[in-house]
Amino acid sequence: MSTQNPYDSFLDGRPLETILTATHGVIASLLSTMPQDKWSAPPAPGKWSLAEIICHLADCEIAFGFRLRQTLAENGPTLEPFDQEKWAATYGGVPATTALDAFTALRKWNLRLIGSVMPAAADRPAFHPERGPLTFQTIVETMAGHDLNHLAQLRKIANPDPPA
Repeated sequence: MSTQNPYDSFLDGRPLETILTATHGVIASLLSTMPQDKWSAPPAPGKWSLAEIICHLADCEIAFGFRLRQTLAENGPTLEPFDQEKWAATYGGVPATTALDAFTALRKWNLRLIGSVMPAAADRPAFHPERGPLTFQTIVETMAGHDLNHLAQLRKIANPDPPA
């Protein structure tokens, strides 16, 4: 696993744009397979519910968007880490569909940016205090791996005991 991209092991060889573009549709499809009253139920004590994971994805889209823009606007910026558990403290009662709407809008905005600057911006440097030096490309790769990680969690919540 790359220390620069902690989600590198989730990448599956598909183009990053394909993964990033598909995520909101996969989430919408999973929501359609579950009764709405199950969306806010944690799968186990101390674990995030389906709605909370979608809220987290929306929050991360804000953070990733800022990091992408900071990397483009500054020379070698230091990217600010955040405590996801503290951010998650605000998720109570947020409907999954509201979080998905926010995620979808933010993702479209970030994809527009990524598409307008790549591949020329791929090697723009940044620094993450926990992961070290990285590039614009690494941030995009992290976004895709992060999506795949959480999509696997959402699938497990939606289908806890898939047929053998």
